[in-house]
Amino acid sequence: MPAQQPQLDGTLPEPSLDYRSWVDTIRPAFIRAARTGQWFTSYEIAKTNDLPEPANPKADWGNFVQSLVRHGVIEHCGWDETSRPGGEHSGVKVWRGTRAAQTGRTA
Repeated sequence: MPAQQPQLDGTLPEPSLDYRSWVDTIRPAFIRAARTGQWFTSYEIAKTNDLPEPANPKADWGNFVQSLVRHGVIEHCGWDETSRPGGEHSGVKVWRGTRAAQTGRTA
């Protein structure tokens, strides 16, 4: 087992999930959000649902969201400033559930 660097508070970080397990953990929250028809950013869903960070945050969040687009669950509907701490108000995509997702025809 590789050595782990303690966090600043002295605790060890939670072991990161492999990509597939991480997707299985977070997907239900995004499906619920898509079914509402409300506009959202991926960070808002992650924060509201206390979702875990992936092993590779810079790539995995984008890959996951794009898989939802490819499967017809969400669609891009605009831009906003990120509310993610340290994001320096950079632009982020805003999403909403497709009509199929809103009527429960996607999973």
